[in-house]
Amino acid sequence: MTVLRTSLRNFVAHKGRMLLSGVAVVLSVAFVCGTLVFTDTMNTTFDRLFSQTAADVTVSAKDAESDGQPTTGRPATVPGSLLDELEGVEGVSSVSGGAYSTSVTVVNADNENMGSSTGAPTIASNWTEIDEKSMEVTEGRLPRGAGEVMVDADTADRHGLELGEELRTISALGDFRAEIVGVAAFRSTNPGATVVYFDTGTVQQRLLGDPDAYTDVYVMAAGDVSDEELKERVVAALGSGEYKVRTQEEYAAEGKDEIGSFLDVIKYALLGFAGIALLVGVFLIVNTFSMLVAQRTREIGLMRAIGSSRRQVNRSVLVEAVLLGVLGSVVGVAAGVGLAVGLMELMGLVGMNLSTDDLTLRWITPVVGVVLGVVVTVLAAYLPARRAGRVSPMAALRDDGLPAAGSRVGRVRSGVGLALTLAGAGALVAAAGSDDAAGGSLFLAVGVVLTLVGFVLVGPLLAGGVVRVLGAVVLRVFGPVGRMAERNALRNPRRTGATGAALMIGLALVASLSVVGASLVASAGDELDRSVGADFIMMSSAGQPVVPEAVERVRGTEGVEHVTEYRWLEARLTGPDGESVEESVTAASATYAEDLRVETVAGELPAAYERDSMSVPEDFAKAHGVEVGDRVEVDFAAGGTAELTVRAITAADTSVDQGAMYLSTATAERYVPEDRMPLNMMLFAKAEEGQEDAAYAALKKELEPFPQYEVRNQADYKELLEDQVGQLLNMVYGLLALAIVVAVLGVVNTLALSVVERTREIGLMRAIGLSRRQLRRMIRLESVVIALFGALLGLGLGLGWGVAAQRLLALEGLKVLQVPWPTIAGVFVGAAVVGLVAALVPAFRAGRMNVLNAIATE
Repeated sequence: MTVLRTSLRNFVAHKGRMLLSGVAVVLSVAFVCGTLVFTDTMNTTFDRLFSQTAADVTVSAKDAESDGQPTTGRPATVPGSLLDELEGVEGVSSVSGGAYSTSVTVVNADNENMGSSTGAPTIASNWTEIDEKSMEVTEGRLPRGAGEVMVDADTADRHGLELGEELRTISALGDFRAEIVGVAAFRSTNPGATVVYFDTGTVQQRLLGDPDAYTDVYVMAAGDVSDEELKERVVAALGSGEYKVRTQEEYAAEGKDEIGSFLDVIKYALLGFAGIALLVGVFLIVNTFSMLVAQRTREIGLMRAIGSSRRQVNRSVLVEAVLLGVLGSVVGVAAGVGLAVGLMELMGLVGMNLSTDDLTLRWITPVVGVVLGVVVTVLAAYLPARRAGRVSPMAALRDDGLPAAGSRVGRVRSGVGLALTLAGAGALVAAAGSDDAAGGSLFLAVGVVLTLVGFVLVGPLLAGGVVRVLGAVVLRVFGPVGRMAERNALRNPRRTGATGAALMIGLALVASLSVVGASLVASAGDELDRSVGADFIMMSSAGQPVVPEAVERVRGTEGVEHVTEYRWLEARLTGPDGESVEESVTAASATYAEDLRVETVAGELPAAYERDSMSVPEDFAKAHGVEVGDRVEVDFAAGGTAELTVRAITAADTSVDQGAMYLSTATAERYVPEDRMPLNMMLFAKAEEGQEDAAYAALKKELEPFPQYEVRNQADYKELLEDQVGQLLNMVYGLLALAIVVAVLGVVNTLALSVVERTREIGLMRAIGLSRRQLRRMIRLESVVIALFGALLGLGLGLGWGVAAQRLLALEGLKVLQVPWPTIAGVFVGAAVVGLVAALVPAFRAGRMNVLNAIATE
């Protein structure tokens, strides 16, 4: 109890000093718990949505297309006769037919795309009893004829749609117009899809191309018949293998599986950034407890003198750490819930609606948060606690600080740090020179970890030299005040090293990702210049296929020399070795050989577009013993089987269409029926000589009625790629900002505790003539040099990581190394600003000290 009371008293006495460390714990735990709550809420939202939109048993076509597969623009269907057939099955209470398509684009009177900007689909459907479970008509009525449509409330609100307005629906079968006669709201949460409803006949005729077909048949159970029992009876009535039959639970599970990988990517990415922030927080906590223990040396010595054992002193410090961890974690859990709500609101701004009604807080989330916060805090405080336990009773009689760690300990630490750094550098060099991506990735990971740990350990050794250089460049111009700031930063190299290391981690990641991102853009631009011969690329940013009417418009554009069609087909390939593999093959116009200049290791690529010919990539040829002239059996998933002759083997040394297998559209059409031929995923066009600008403008004009497609020349494409990479990096930088905020708190904490530690010294300097302004400047300059020290370490480390990563990624086509020096310089200047901001409060407090009271402080 004595230890506990002492710990409580010390904790309360130093609550101000604990606050910033507590904030680090709060932020780290909040990010972890917020991520868990956010992803659990998304799971709950989709689970509820899939459950509400599923019948007891759903019957679909066995070959129904799913996300990522080539699309014909016409959904796979089942005959309408199934409804009568299933109505007679025992245990069935009702049967209804669902007809829908996701291969549509809906535009308003101003030709604006009503689709979601988040990648969520646009769904055009008929109204069934299943929709009555998930939707509620809030305005107007259901559509009754070919010229009427109903929209979901979220889409209506997002685009300001009102009853009486006209919408145009574009599909592979043509486009048609309809007047809005109703608005329906989701009973649960709409994650962002655009949903429009037509009467059944319109969907069948206009979108399915068959007036007696449905995409799904919904079967509802009667009485106490279970879904599994009903499924067995339906399968018995229809026969196994012809149709896909799913219970409500299976339907929901399948839908959840389709988005599961997307949710996992979000979850683990956010947890990764939370881990970085937690690691940075460790440095802050270690610094805090080390300085607090150093400042209480006499107090601890007195405790030892009156009988406290080393174990009790050690335990006292650890109890303070537990208190800090518990309080910070509890607040962090609550803040995490708030963060999750904030993320949900942010997703709402970009079109993915998540309701707080679905907010999910599982019991495991606060447990993980509290345990994580406490364990990390205690581990961070362990070494300072051990040092506190080594304080001797004689320390009560003198004020010379903690027992020196000893030059031997410092030499061992520096030696280990240098060894790890050199080993890590060797691993990075090995990764950069690797010929194997898998082995090189392992070397890269090892190199990153070893160099990071090595720099942390060798930080105090580096602090002496780096701070002196920074002092000569930055501080000496401020005269005696600058020299005092330099000496203060050098006074405790271990503390300066730990504080700089906290900032180093975040900035190292920023620098390395900047190098990789800039290299990606530069490499892609270089590859486009070398490989792409087409002047224009036309495609949908949302991945929608190109409808036939748009293809015809492009073909008829004035000033265009040729148009290349490009589509994917799923197939099973059997090589000369007898092994079969599932692959996607690219069917394109023969002019694609001009539009994409792909190197070959054998044969000539134009020959691959001849009748019953194809090309295979180098890796496939090596794996299956394929040579030019060999025949490969190609079993098209949407058609028949062909024996195609390999006319070319393409080089693996490319990043555009890497690994693609080419054949001509004419060859594909011989074996795939017209109604099962996938639509083009993109179009390429070459302008007539000297007509590039005119053709560009003409193509844009021709595709104006189809706002889902973009016409881009090579400059546009490069700009698009740069924007996409920039947006991704900005998002990553935003998440890394959490770690940098924690690092800034570390600088603030270090300065604040350092000011307290030097109270008497500050009083004496003020007494001999140092002004308040000079004092504040000294502390600000000390902060700046510590921040710049961390920035130099981080940027140097990050550049090493980035260069090694780029050389490894060169195996995948990232051949151009581009160091974004403006970004690096901006980060370095930003670090100086961070140092200035971090010093504001400590400098202000130091300037307000009473000189006599400060001198009298012991």
